[in-house]
Amino acid sequence: MRETPEELKELQALLEASLSRSTSHLRSIVTGNTVTAEQLTRILTGMCTLALSTVTAKGEPRISGADGHFLHGKWYFGTARGAAKARHLAARPAASAAHMRGEDLGVFTHGTVEILNPLDGEPAPDWPDLLAYFKDFYGDDAFDWDNDVVYYRLHPRWMTVYAPDIAKLTATSPS
Repeated sequence: MRETPEELKELQALLEASLSRSTSHLRSIVTGNTVTAEQLTRILTGMCTLALSTVTAKGEPRISGADGHFLHGKWYFGTARGAAKARHLAARPAASAAHMRGEDLGVFTHGTVEILNPLDGEPAPDWPDLLAYFKDFYGDDAFDWDNDVVYYRLHPRWMTVYAPDIAKLTATSPS
């Protein structure tokens, strides 16, 4: 778990606020079948496959996969700089992400992305630490980290979690 107490507090507030302003239909499904921020950070370790949704210039939705990493209460993901999703996010930074594990877990997030390592600008202040994490995960020579890949942080404005059996998830999550 990499989250600070303040990050856990912010994530918990987001989860509660998101559920409270959800539709009655969603609340009827999720209420009583969710987890706390601390539990979520213990479940979402390592790489989690995301279904990532962006929007084209014509307003058409596009969905694709991305390697997601849940760090500090937010999703982080990367793609090739020339990928369609990179063009979409550069022009329209709103995105949605879903991580699902069968019927055992669903994490749904809507927000806005921040580019962490722009080609033509200053990287995010925490990029060196994040880059060290990604290089450790993927390997130092997996990419030309300066030119080939662009990484994003999804700042959530809405997030909800469906997890009907927390014991099942924590029993199979890596420590």
